[in-house]
Amino acid sequence: MPGSGALILLAFSSLVVVLLLVLLQLTRLGFIVRSTIPDRPRRRMFIASVSFLITFAGVRLLVRMITHNHGPFNWVVVRGHHIHHLVWGILILLLVGYGWLLDLGRSHSPLSIFFSRLMSVSYGAGAALTLDEFSLWLNLDPNDYWSREGRMSIDAVILFGSILAVGAWGAPFFRGLQIMWSKRGVFRKEIGRLETPIRRARLLRPRRARRSPPRTWH
Repeated sequence: MPGSGALILLAFSSLVVVLLLVLLQLTRLGFIVRSTIPDRPRRRMFIASVSFLITFAGVRLLVRMITHNHGPFNWVVVRGHHIHHLVWGILILLLVGYGWLLDLGRSHSPLSIFFSRLMSVSYGAGAALTLDEFSLWLNLDPNDYWSREGRMSIDAVILFGSILAVGAWGAPFFRGLQIMWSKRGVFRKEIGRLETPIRRARLLRPRRARRSPPRTWH
């Protein structure tokens, strides 16, 4: 099934972009990101780092499955030429750069904010696709994809650097996430201490402000 690996890779990269956009736009995690991390440049760097980490790990898994003949995946060959996945990464980076030349994602309108997040996620995915085949930057021999031991060391360094970048740029997000879960745990603990359903209902019922009796003047 020639080219199936490229289709799976393209589908995976698109899925990463869509999933991160949905998390940022429609979930509680996205609210924590927006409320704890400043937009430019820290939030963009955090989003790009997360996208890079997920895409790079997925690409490594797919390449390993192809090289070990697991699944119906294969390399992309067009007229006898092996099309490496760094090509897709370069194209994505070119599109992101062109979008930033057009000043997309600079204003505070909903559409501009969406483009800002889209380009941040796309930049991380494109960088992962390109850096995964960094050896081809220096040596154009398509058979030179580094030895297994050297490749594993490079993978470990890149993955560790990605996790470090996510932790550095997203430190306020993780603190907000910890606060959210700690508050939820305290709330559940207090609810569990109540003895009867009636007491639970009384505690959870919104309290009304007591009105003071009118003063009488003598």
